[in-house]
Amino acid sequence: MSTTNFLYADGQMLRSDKALILPDNRSFRYGDGFFETMKFRDGQIQLADYHFERLFKTLDRLKFQPPSFFTRAYLETQINELVKKNGHHGLARVRLTIYRGEGGIYDRINHFPHHLIQTWDLNESNNKINENGLVVDIFQDAKKVCDGFSHLKTNNYLNYAIAAIWAKENHLNDAFLFNPYNRLADATIANVFIVKDGLVKTPALSEGPVEGVMRRHVLTEMRKRNIPVVESTLELDEILQASEIFLTNAIYGIRWVKQLQTANYEAQMANFLFKTLFF
Repeated sequence: MSTTNFLYADGQMLRSDKALILPDNRSFRYGDGFFETMKFRDGQIQLADYHFERLFKTLDRLKFQPPSFFTRAYLETQINELVKKNGHHGLARVRLTIYRGEGGIYDRINHFPHHLIQTWDLNESNNKINENGLVVDIFQDAKKVCDGFSHLKTNNYLNYAIAAIWAKENHLNDAFLFNPYNRLADATIANVFIVKDGLVKTPALSEGPVEGVMRRHVLTEMRKRNIPVVESTLELDEILQASEIFLTNAIYGIRWVKQLQTANYEAQMANFLFKTLFF
């Protein structure tokens, strides 16, 4: 695996070991920003339309004020140049971070979208569904709120970060987060789908999950194919009684879950969707 040597920061290509964030940075202080994680394959960003639509909607929702040059074409040019500069010829992960500049919580501030682009090599295993099912459990020490910002991929990621640490400590592959009503929201880096009695279900955005790009893609493609799917509420009993659980994410697509607590699951729908949507 090659080492990332360069990044883009506010339109300038710099070495990746250069210090960039000042102590008064609002993203560092308050999580005032968001990010987009994209998969770059064979010379293009996968699901680029969905990614950039979400990015510009989030810019507006978080009250950034982008200048006229800050367009999809501007960002795509930098991503393509950086992937090439870092030698990621086949498969890469791209992270585009947007953040406000320096200031206190009530200071007069500039709403320019400072932006940082990074790329990393990806292993070809990211183009395959997992052979071994994931083992997951529920992280009880945090709740995912349900509000006008819960569906955004913000830099305030503490609940997911601690849940991921907890999962590793307990030899789990991922952790589920529930909302204050004791219903499923999502996992640390993925949206969650279940299959029960032939119906595919995933938490509605009103339940607090991140509005994942791959979630949107899977929902759209299932509906095109008349596969029964709904966005609704999911309580623990229904999840434990499901025949399948699978997770979606822009980098790996679909992964199937083998075990949640004492319940065990199959991978029939997950395998079908992966083969149907990605090949």
